[in-house]
Amino acid sequence: MIQGQTAISFLGFSFSNLQYPLVTIILGAAIIAIFFYSLHLKVTELVLNNFQPTDPWIPEAELVLLTGGSSGIGKQLMSDLARQRIRIVMLDIQPPPFDLPDGVSFYKTDITSAEAIAAVATRIRDTHGDPTVLVSNAGVFHHGSILEKPEQEIRQTFDVNAIAPFLLLKEFLPALIRANRGHVITIASMASFVAVGEMVDYCCSKASMLAFYEGLRLELKYWYHALNVRTRLATVSFYIYMFPLEYIWLFLVDDSCSIVHPLWVETPMIKGFTDHRTIFGQSIMSPSTVSEAIIDHLVSRKSGPILLPRTLSLAGALRALPLWLQEYVRAYFSKVVRRVSDARAAGKVQERS
Repeated sequence: MIQGQTAISFLGFSFSNLQYPLVTIILGAAIIAIFFYSLHLKVTELVLNNFQPTDPWIPEAELVLLTGGSSGIGKQLMSDLARQRIRIVMLDIQPPPFDLPDGVSFYKTDITSAEAIAAVATRIRDTHGDPTVLVSNAGVFHHGSILEKPEQEIRQTFDVNAIAPFLLLKEFLPALIRANRGHVITIASMASFVAVGEMVDYCCSKASMLAFYEGLRLELKYWYHALNVRTRLATVSFYIYMFPLEYIWLFLVDDSCSIVHPLWVETPMIKGFTDHRTIFGQSIMSPSTVSEAIIDHLVSRKSGPILLPRTLSLAGALRALPLWLQEYVRAYFSKVVRRVSDARAAGKVQERS
């Protein structure tokens, strides 16, 4: 070997031509890290899918039941699925303010009522058959601190965000279990991991959806032996500028996992924040970004979480951080919300004057 050179070989790749030992060590360590991380992703995928092969995705054979499809993420997801000629049944308390595409049916339904869901379920089965994909997307959010918020708003938040998915599954999941095939997708939030001031009830409701997803997976596997019923929870958030390693994570983090956890997406739900973009100071994703990720994972017929943006795929590790660092993260977001709240309050004072 030439003096000053260092040789290292891993999986048939040799660094013997590199003349700088430190660079050689760093590159070798990076390749080893990527190899083991890729292995970790593959093992995770196998475990989440119960080591079962995936059936092919046949759009014509699917019937998607979607709650909250009249606006926001649900509207975008409905539109994108309809373009692929997938049949869709929408449940929402608000009629859609637009013409429905071909293959999409709408039923005005109070999804917080078990009686209303049971009644519409009979109509759906008689007209369309059993849904093969269940998407719990409907959600509500009310601004305000614990002491300021009326009891009615707190109860509505839990009824829509946390209770309705249970009622939906009690009515439609048995058909998926009998067929041992199907997909359950739950739209959660990055609030599942981080509590924020003036959003406490919302954060609690979304944290419950994380437990809902994890518990559902276990019941499907060990209680009902429905190993081919897939489950996903989608987690979406805003881009956080406090993380400077964004592009490194985009390279290293694979998006094969999928429980959907959204936080700031351009929807009517967060209009109170988007009306004050300068003060809010966060990048906001479009509903199309979320919809594309959900459809990609739906077509793949695999279980797991979806965290958007992928830079936050390690959000679940927050509880493993030192308490002072956890508090810093929660305080960071709470201060953002407080600034917007103060701006909204100042605007109302100016309107009255």
